[in-house]
Amino acid sequence: MIKNIFPLFLVFFFCMLCKAQNKAVEKTITNETNPKLVVGIVVDQMRYDYLTRFYNKFGEGGFKRMMDEGFNCKNNHFNYIPTYTGPGHTSVYTGTTPKYHGVIGNNWYDKEVKSTVYCTGDDSVQSIGTKGTAGQMSPHRMKTSTFTDENRLFTQMRGKTIGISIKDRGAILPAGHTANAAYWFHGENEGHWISSSFYMSDLPNWVKDFNTSEAAESYFKVWNTLYDIDSYTESGSDLNAFESGFKGKKTATFPYDLKALKEKNSNFNILKETAYGNSLTTDFALAALEGEQLGEDAITDVLAISYSSTDYIGHNFGVNSKEVEDTYIRLDKDLEKLFTILDTKVGKGAYTVFLTADHGAVDVPAYLQSVKIPAGYLENSKRKEKFQNFLMDTYGTTDILEKISNNQIFLNREKIKTLGLNLSDVQNAIVNEQITYKHVSKAYTATTMGSVDFTTGIEVLLQNGFNQKRSGDVLLVDDPAYISYKKTGSTHGSGLNYDTHVPLLFFGKGIKKGQTFQKTVITDIAPTMSALLGISFPNGATGQPLEFVLD
Repeated sequence: MIKNIFPLFLVFFFCMLCKAQNKAVEKTITNETNPKLVVGIVVDQMRYDYLTRFYNKFGEGGFKRMMDEGFNCKNNHFNYIPTYTGPGHTSVYTGTTPKYHGVIGNNWYDKEVKSTVYCTGDDSVQSIGTKGTAGQMSPHRMKTSTFTDENRLFTQMRGKTIGISIKDRGAILPAGHTANAAYWFHGENEGHWISSSFYMSDLPNWVKDFNTSEAAESYFKVWNTLYDIDSYTESGSDLNAFESGFKGKKTATFPYDLKALKEKNSNFNILKETAYGNSLTTDFALAALEGEQLGEDAITDVLAISYSSTDYIGHNFGVNSKEVEDTYIRLDKDLEKLFTILDTKVGKGAYTVFLTADHGAVDVPAYLQSVKIPAGYLENSKRKEKFQNFLMDTYGTTDILEKISNNQIFLNREKIKTLGLNLSDVQNAIVNEQITYKHVSKAYTATTMGSVDFTTGIEVLLQNGFNQKRSGDVLLVDDPAYISYKKTGSTHGSGLNYDTHVPLLFFGKGIKKGQTFQKTVITDIAPTMSALLGISFPNGATGQPLEFVLD
C-alpha cells in the first residue's frame, strides 16, 4: 500500500512545484506595477502649436486631460531628416533614427534592385480581406526591433500587440515584427479594414463583423464645422486661394456633402480626407479593444493607433485652414470617447497612453508669401536640366546619374568605375555644383556623412537620417519654406522647426503630472516606455528614457 502511495506523492509534489514555478514566472511577466495596456497614439502631421492654437476649443476629456493629468514635453523634436510618415512611425517605436532602423523614407531608391521601393511593400505576402494588392505589406524593411516587439519577447508572446491606422505604414511599423495583427483601411469601392498574410491567414470574426456593419458607410454624410464657423478664429478665412478641396465642388469651403462627392473622389477614399476618417479609426480601435480583449489580464498589451486623416487634410487644405481646425476639435472628441471607454473597460489608472506625431508641416508657401515671409516652390525640372548639362560638360555623359530621390542624388558607381573616375571626387564636384543652384541651402557627400561626426545644426539631422547602405551619394537641403509641391495645401520632410516640433504627451499608470521645456527627441519615447515596463530597450535604440516623466 505504501509502495503505491509513494509514487503518487512524488507526482503530486512535482506538480505542485511546477505550479509554484509557473506562478513565479507569471508574476515576473505580469509585474503588478505595470499597466494592463499601453496605448500609443501617433497623430499624422500634428504640429506642436495645434495644442496651443486650438486649446480653447478642446473639451476637458481629450487633449486637455492628457495635459492636465499627465506630462507635457513642450519642446519635443524629430532629430533626423527626412520627416516623413514611414520614418516617423518607425523612429517613435524603435527609439532610433533611419541611420539604424533603415526606413529612410516612405519610398526610396533601392541601390541593390535599382528601383524605387515602398517602406512596407512586400510581394512575398498576400492580402487578407481584399482581392487586390493593398494587403501585400509587412515590416520586413525595418531593420531593428520596436518596443512592441520587446514587450512580446518579454512576456513570452503573451502580451498582445495590435496596430491600427488608415494608412498601412501607420499600422505596420509601430506594431513591429512580432505583432498579433496590423489593420489598415482599404477605401475605393470596398471600405474595409484589411491585413496581410504576414500576420494571419484570415480576418478574425470581429473584423469581419465590423466590415459588414456599414460603420464606414455611416460617415457618408455632410461634413460641416462642429461649432459655428465664425467662432473658428484660430484659422484663416474659409474661402481662399491656398486650398485644393474635392472634385465636384467648386470651392474648398464648408459644408461638404460626402455622399454627393464620393463618386468623383474614389468613393470610400474621400473619408480619409475628412475628420470622419479619425472617427472611423476610433470606432475600429474600440472594436479591437473588445474583440482582442486587450488589457483584460495582468500581462501588458499594446494598442498602437495612428490617426492618418489629419495628414490627408493638411496636405489638401493646409496648416491654416478651417478644415484643419475642425478636424482637431473633432479628434479631441474622439480621444475623449477612447479614454472614457478605456476607463470603464481596462480601468482608470490601469493603462498608460502616449501621444505624439510622425512629423509636422509647413504653412502653405503661397500663404507665407502673401504675408511677406520668405517661401516658395522649387523648379525641379529646371534644376535637373541644369545638373544634367553639368554632367555632360564635365564627364561627357549623364549615365553616372542613377536617380534623384528624397533630396538625394544616387550615382551609378559601376559607370564611375568604368570611366576611371574617383567616387569621392565626383561626389565633391556635384556638391560644389549643386550649392550654386537657387534655393539649395546645403549639400553634403555620403563620404562626409560617413566620416565626420557632426554635433550641432541641421548636419546632425542629416547624419541621423543617413543610412550607409540605403542613402544616396549626395544629400541636399533646400531653403526654409521652399518645397516641391503644388501651390495649395501643406507638406513636410525638412529638418526645420515646422516639421520637427511635435507634441509629446504621456498620461496614465506610472506617469508623473508635470511639464517641461527641456528638449526631448522622438527617439526617447521607446526607451521611456521600455523603462516603464521593465523590458529590454529596442535593439537599435539610441534615445534615452525620460526619467522625469516616470513616477
